[in-house]
Parts: sequence; C-alpha cells; structure tokens
Amino acid sequence: MKTAFPKNFLWGGATAANQCEGAYNVDGKGLSIQDFMPDGVMKPPGKTIEERNLKLEGIDYYHHYKEDIALFAEMGFKVYRFSIAWSRIFPNGDEEKPNEAGLKFYEDVIDECRKYRIEPLITLSHYETPYHLAKTYDGWRSRKMIEFYTHYAKTVFTRYKGKVKYWLTFNEINSLWHFPYMGAGILTPKEKLSKQDLYQAAHHELVASAMTVKLAHEIDPENMVGCMVLGLVNYPRTCHPDDIIAVMKENRKGFFFTDIHMRGYYPFYTKQMFEKENIHIQMEDEDMEILKNTCDFLSFSYYMSKCIAKDDSQYEKGKGNLTTGVKNPYLKESEWGWQIDPQGLRYILNMYYERYEKPLFIVENGLGAMDELVQTDQGMCVEDDYRIAYMNDHLLEVKKAIDDGVDVMGYTAWGCIDLISASTAEMKKRYGFIYVDRNNDGSGTLKRYRKKSFYWYKEVIASQGLNLIEK
Repeated sequence: MKTAFPKNFLWGGATAANQCEGAYNVDGKGLSIQDFMPDGVMKPPGKTIEERNLKLEGIDYYHHYKEDIALFAEMGFKVYRFSIAWSRIFPNGDEEKPNEAGLKFYEDVIDECRKYRIEPLITLSHYETPYHLAKTYDGWRSRKMIEFYTHYAKTVFTRYKGKVKYWLTFNEINSLWHFPYMGAGILTPKEKLSKQDLYQAAHHELVASAMTVKLAHEIDPENMVGCMVLGLVNYPRTCHPDDIIAVMKENRKGFFFTDIHMRGYYPFYTKQMFEKENIHIQMEDEDMEILKNTCDFLSFSYYMSKCIAKDDSQYEKGKGNLTTGVKNPYLKESEWGWQIDPQGLRYILNMYYERYEKPLFIVENGLGAMDELVQTDQGMCVEDDYRIAYMNDHLLEVKKAIDDGVDVMGYTAWGCIDLISASTAEMKKRYGFIYVDRNNDGSGTLKRYRKKSFYWYKEVIASQGLNLIEK
C-alpha cells in the first residue's frame, strides 16, 4: 500500500538571483562576478560587461516576481528557495551602509511569498560574489572577506527577522575545488592557485559560515541555518580494491566541507593530508572555537552520480554538474551527457544521515532539456514527459529514504521556472515547470507558459506524493 510523504514535508522549487533576476544595473545594484561570465564556467571570465551575457537580463524576474510567485503558489509550493544578490545589498560588497532599494526589493519578494504561505529559503551567497571583492581582495583568498560577509549576513538577518526562518550560507561550497572564480570569487586563474591557496580560501568560507550560524541564532532563535554542498555520489568503476580506495579519497573532498559544517572541527584525515601536501592553514586563535557553531541541517544538490577509478585513462570520461568522473555503463544520460541515477539520491540521503543524524534538505534536483513550446488543446505548452519521468523516479527514491528512517525536510526542484544555465550560460538548457519565452540569442517576449510538468508537480504536492508511479 502506498504511503504519503510526511505532512510537514516542504515541497517547492529553487532559483538563483544571477540566473533569473536580470536588472543587473537597476536600483543601485553593483556588479557581481556573474556579469563577467558570459559563457558560464566553460571559459575564463571576461574583462568587460558583454551584451551577449544572458544573465544581465535573465528572465527579468526582478520585474516579474509577483507573476512568478503566483505561479509557484498555484502549484502549491510550501517553500521557495532563492538567493539574495550580495551586490544588490552592498554594491561593492565592503560598504558600511546597505543599499535600501536592494533591501526593499527582497522584502517585497519575501512578503509576496508569505502572502501565499510560502516559506522563503534564502541562500546568502549563490555564485555571485561582488566583483569589487574579487578584483580588490581576490575573493575568499583574503580573510577580510569574513568581515564583509558577516556584515552583509547580519544586515539581512536583522531586516527580515520574523519573516524568514530558513537560510543557507554558501551554495555548493565544495565547487571551490573545481571553479574557484565562480565558487569563491577568486580572480587568480585556477592554474596559478596551489592547494594551499584553495584550502586557505575554504577555511575563510567555513569560518564565515560558522560565524553566520551564530549570528542568525543570536538575532532570531527561530532561525535555522544550513550548509549547502554539491551532492556527489561516487561509485567504484570496478570492485578492484584500488578503485575502492580511490572512491574513499574522492569522497573526502566533499566530506571535508560537510564534516566541518556539521561536526564543527577539522576531520582526522586532514592532518595527514595537510602534512603530505605541505599545507599550512593560517588560523586565528578563535577559529577552532567559532567552527563549533554547526549548521542546523545539511542541504545539497543532486543531479547525477559518477564512477571513480584509480586509473581512469582506460575508461570513457563522463560529463556532469561541475565535476566529472568516468561513465557508468549501467546508466542512461540526459541531452547534456549527465548520467541519470535516481537510486543515487536514496544512497546519498542515507550516507549523509548515517554520518551526521541531522535533518537533510534536497534543494536542487531536476532535468535540463531542450524543451519545445507547442500548441495544444489547452493552449501553448511543453509536453515534457521526460522531465516528469525523471522527477517521478527521483522522488520515489526520496520516499524510500524517508522509509529507511532518514529525516528529509523537503525538496526544491531546481530551476522551477526556466532560467539561465550556470554551467553554460545558455537559455536552451531548461529545467522549469514554467517555460519562459527567451532564446539563446536574447530574443523573446519573456512571456510565461505552464508546462505539462507544472500540472503534474501540482498534483504531486496536493497528493503528498501519492500520485507518483512506482516501477
């Protein structure tokens, strides 16, 4: 007999300011690193603002947010995850006084959510470090960033006290290893950075995150603050012990962040690794005490799994969300070559919960595809059965994890409305339940259309998952 998801399960969707808001130079907003990334993470950052950067206009959520949130409410969202653009609050990132127009905009967004009884889940830093901080301080390589970030966090915690309960500190913080510019605002090219540089930047972010948790609880004891990581499931390519050990080492790159966020101290395996790599992290006397301010919950994105081999040269490389391994011969792929593995979601939920026994939140999951808007009996629509099948299968695995005993707070589908891709800066890679009429060349009316998946997800929420089709 089917059982429903828990009554308090937070169903919703997720977006990021830099991928949807647009209005990059409106109402006092400063420039962010994204304004210099016309090709996503696929190419080095540009030197100037370029008209072909789709993110400068996005889907113009800045002027359409009421319409969009009404559509989210029509689907029955209980929670909406979005980010605040730091440079909309502090244009350069290091000012003393905030930009009132920026604070007012997000207050209006929050109030619009609350009008429909949608809980805001706000990411403080979602790949949009103010460009001034990248240029002046080389981003999170500088300890000064802790001061700027916590001042920003305190400002928004205070302004939105009583209106926002759920917060995330950094989006996919472990992306620092692969894309230090996007992940940590580090302007120095990756090839010129040492492991020492990257771990030092990571330390600064982790201290800032812990300080932010402390601030949030002091300002409003009702606040719940989570970390957010790129959820990675690594399978050994073979059962050879060498591949098993290779997976263990690869897993630790991600556990480094979650262990510190959730346990409050550097894990045992870092000691030997730091000695071997000659890494000496510069710390202040109070840093280890600050890190004890652990997160209330762990959130993560999940799109795919990957295989790891000690010698990966003999296997075909896979494609993926910012990080890749080798192909798994048992899995199918999306149009972008991302391998589809619903069971991996159940696996990672159990893995994290066994390790930390704190609530988990799936804050990104979805299928990017080239949707086609067609005329139907009900009007213009996208017949995205492929997306429905993808999400159906993943949500079934979430329910299995809950049945396993895992405490899962909620699920926010990524790109619940079409937006600009982070990895490729394209519009044609669409994730949403809502189609936005904008094309890769920048043309389009920006009109919104409900996809077939819109009505499906509405029924998923209304039935608490009882309409999911088991296979």
